[in-house]
Amino acid sequence: MNRWSQPILGVLGAIALWWGATRVFGIRPLFLPAPPDIVAAFRAQPGYLLREAGATLTVTVAGFVLAVVTGLFVAVSLTAWRSLERATLPVLVALNSVPKVAVAPLLVVWLGFGSRPKIVLVLLICVFPIVVATMAGLTSTPAELGELGRSLSATGWQTYLKIRLPWALPQVFTGLKVAVSLAVIGAVVAEISQPGGGLGAVIVLSGMSFDTPLAFAAIVLLALLSTMLFYLVVALERLLVPWSRAISG
Repeated sequence: MNRWSQPILGVLGAIALWWGATRVFGIRPLFLPAPPDIVAAFRAQPGYLLREAGATLTVTVAGFVLAVVTGLFVAVSLTAWRSLERATLPVLVALNSVPKVAVAPLLVVWLGFGSRPKIVLVLLICVFPIVVATMAGLTSTPAELGELGRSLSATGWQTYLKIRLPWALPQVFTGLKVAVSLAVIGAVVAEISQPGGGLGAVIVLSGMSFDTPLAFAAIVLLALLSTMLFYLVVALERLLVPWSRAISG
């Protein structure tokens, strides 16, 4: 009960403080809408908001899946060949340091309008945390496990697949949990740069029309999407890496 009741009480307390602040200080909905104003905005256009939420979710999931595949491949390649790691890791760090907001308009020029530049931007934002976390896990295998593999005459790839990769899975999922939250941010940045659809476009258009409750309704949906995706990754971690909680506990 505590596992569920405490988060629910925390959310309800935050909503109560928010609502109370708007009442006590007399804040107008144009500047900060109260929770009932946001609910009213959602009830006025539920189909529109849910449709745009679906567009954002599609871009987010597609970019995140591509980032997972790319990040795991790059991390395994860099840890398998150390010379490749020394040659390419500085380039990856330099590319990651480029602000993605600056890249978003260029992606539209290169890839055109539509979902492709949005998916690529999500990929660019998500891939680096996955690479770093996976590399950290693959390079942290205890020496005694490596010696055990050699004593059993395991080949290099057998040691990699049966010892190093399972040991790295908790770190891999740490990177995935960071990346899945960044995926929603990447999708919104792309939609703001190209306001042709999605909740990011809803925020831009409602801001232009001074419809602040509608913008906050879109922001609340984004928060719910991000939370849902995060806990889906957590559930997948508990399913695939059940020993991680036992070790950390």
